Amino acid sequence: MVKVFEKEGHRIIWGDALDALSKDIPDGSIDLIFVDPPYNIGKDFNGRKDKWNSDNEYLAWCYQWLDLCVQKLKPSGSMYIMAATQNMPHIDIYLRSKLEVLSRIVWYYDSSGVQAKQYYGSLYEPILFCVKDKSQYTFNADDILVDAKTGAQRKLIDYRKAVPTMYNAKKVPGNVWEIPRVRYRMKEYEDHPTQKPTALLERIIAASSNPNDLILDPFSGTFTTSFAAKQLGRRSIGIEIEEKYVKIGLRRLQILSEYKGEELKREPKSYERAMPQQKALFERK
Repeated sequence: MVKVFEKEGHRIIWGDALDALSKDIPDGSIDLIFVDPPYNIGKDFNGRKDKWNSDNEYLAWCYQWLDLCVQKLKPSGSMYIMAATQNMPHIDIYLRSKLEVLSRIVWYYDSSGVQAKQYYGSLYEPILFCVKDKSQYTFNADDILVDAKTGAQRKLIDYRKAVPTMYNAKKVPGNVWEIPRVRYRMKEYEDHPTQKPTALLERIIAASSNPNDLILDPFSGTFTTSFAAKQLGRRSIGIEIEEKYVKIGLRRLQILSEYKGEELKREPKSYERAMPQQKALFERK
């Protein structure tokens, strides 16, 4: 079953990713694909367990959607793929005969939670940046510049030049990105176990697409990719199999305000629900 919702250049496809990629997305039509699939580590997605019977079965499934994504890319297209650290080497090797792997990115985040005590806990997730043709692809370096700490903070002078010049205060990010994870008290938080931060997607979309380009996310979750695409003036297609998360996308993209008679609104967080009660208690004193 596949159901489509669409408004002002943004399309949500409710259905299985393999089916939707096969039947609903024309080959060679996508400028940028961001893929953040289930990692096969046992996460619970609204009752749908992220666990295959074996690693080989999981990887065989991954190779299916990878092949389809490669087909959907334009000749000038780019693709970013996330995966669990233990699975990324297999995906990396598999893709080398199909795409040019330009960067292997580490998304680093600190963790306030309990870390492993018998081994070194993981504080990063890997991302592959790939293109179909390394002689023609989009990379808007000026749109993603960050502070160059030695230049911006210490104002060092480059005396090697004929006319001594201050070092550039800005630079293109390297391949280690320190961006906080989405946490419960953050404004952008949605009820999803693996939500990616808007800042991460904004950097990817700004760098590797242009206004009005078409962005695809085949495992959309909370539809952060589509949300960031809309904020940056791009078009988007998001595929998601869970109805609960489709409703989040419909709300975030303002495609529908009501779904099956239900008003689409963000559920208040526990501390937000407590605030009116605390206020009333305070007023009675």
